[in-house]
Amino acid sequence: MDDDDLSVRLKAYEGRPAAVAGTGHDPVNLPMIRHWCEALGDTNPAYTGPGAVAPPAMLQVWTMGGLGGHTARTTAYDELLGLLDAAGCVAVVATDCEQEYLRPLRPGDEITFDTVIESVSARKTTRLGSGYFVTTRTDVRAGGELAGTHRFRILKYAPAARQRTAPRDRRPRPVVNRDNAGFWAGVERGELLIQRCAGCRTPRFPWLPGCPDCGGPDWDTVRASGEGTVHSYVVMHHPPFPAFTEADDTEGAEGAEDTEATAGPYAVGLIELAEGVRMVSNVIGVPYDKVRIGMPVRLEFRRYDDELVLPVFRGGTP
Repeated sequence: MDDDDLSVRLKAYEGRPAAVAGTGHDPVNLPMIRHWCEALGDTNPAYTGPGAVAPPAMLQVWTMGGLGGHTARTTAYDELLGLLDAAGCVAVVATDCEQEYLRPLRPGDEITFDTVIESVSARKTTRLGSGYFVTTRTDVRAGGELAGTHRFRILKYAPAARQRTAPRDRRPRPVVNRDNAGFWAGVERGELLIQRCAGCRTPRFPWLPGCPDCGGPDWDTVRASGEGTVHSYVVMHHPPFPAFTEADDTEGAEGAEDTEATAGPYAVGLIELAEGVRMVSNVIGVPYDKVRIGMPVRLEFRRYDDELVLPVFRGGTP
């Protein structure tokens, strides 16, 4: 099917219902209004106390289907999305919405709604890829009276192929100042130095000008043994950052495939050192989905470019 044929078929869905006789899961209510206002920092007194009304921008909230989806959704809308999927437009992104308010919604209002497929654009080319904008209009009613309309627009598109012409970005540089210069000087020498209070002998990391326990200003350093365990960790999926690659982090991992150097995901660990302090660093030598709390790790110093050496921790070392 060429683009012209597809456009004709898509246009045939304009004006057809996307949801019929939908009902809100809950009536308009004060707890949801309060949560909304707290989340947005909206302190308008109109939304609290006796006589409160719902913020108008909550119009769509009262129609949401929740995790179970909309029971009022029609087969026509599913067919439309299926046509786009079959044409390779398998990705979707919400682009914008427009709302009109005809009457305030108050706690206790029971919500009903109907949604129509208002328009399907011609094929458009965007930075994300080429596809079609689909606009739906939902008429929201309270007690049978039209309270507002909500237009919602999505782009169903075929993702554009990524170009990998740019050289890999460099990793961010650490900020070196007079309080932590000694630490980075140690890294250059292949030493991980931990501050220790000269008064109470408490080790501390990151480096600070004074002891957080006793306030003492004097300190010396101890060289970390390099032994540690993963106290906690996160896996970074998004946004991708070309300087951080899965291939870097799995290099040398037993059984790891020759991973293409694409950005992420990668594991960032909170490492508890044998000396009793914790630091954030990359966990290397282990696929990101194999990192676990309590995993033993060992310090390494990895050079990323001519200027940058970082302490990292290789996982799985007993």
